[in-house]
Amino acid sequence: MSRIGKNPVTVPSGVDVQISGQQITAKGKLGQISRTFVDDVVISREGDQIWVKPSSDSSQSQKMWGTMRSMLSNMITGVSEGFTRNLEVNGVGYRAQVQGKDLILQLGYSHEVRFPIPEGVTIQCPEQTKISLSGADKQKVGQAAAVIRRFRPPEPYKGKGIKYDDELIVRKEGKKK
Repeated sequence: MSRIGKNPVTVPSGVDVQISGQQITAKGKLGQISRTFVDDVVISREGDQIWVKPSSDSSQSQKMWGTMRSMLSNMITGVSEGFTRNLEVNGVGYRAQVQGKDLILQLGYSHEVRFPIPEGVTIQCPEQTKISLSGADKQKVGQAAAVIRRFRPPEPYKGKGIKYDDELIVRKEGKKK
């Protein structure tokens, strides 16, 4: 029994949700997201609430129940409020800036790293050491943040690298004489 799947997804005002079979389209002030859901769940709408229920008692249906409900909730939250992920760049001479449709990172390599900004994701650099990613699709925002972080993950001795703003780097003690 899914604890997450038992709860309905409430559709806020200003969001239009179209259900046609397993295809769901959500439109809001931040854009439009369409997704095809698996056949293991049944999606129904009652007023301003959308219910996700398993189509059978199989273990696969039970597994997908909470997952599909979370994906539907993220779609609706994304088109109404959006998602944001913040990164910090730590290190001497490390900096980031947006030029056109690319994010330019200088991370201590002999060359600068160019990251093309994916469609549906907005990247801003309020400071040279801060990167803010935002968008309607939670998966795209998270994936772009993970790819940027992978260019120079934080190291445990000095903390240099790119880290999430809420990430805690467990520091190690260096060599002793």
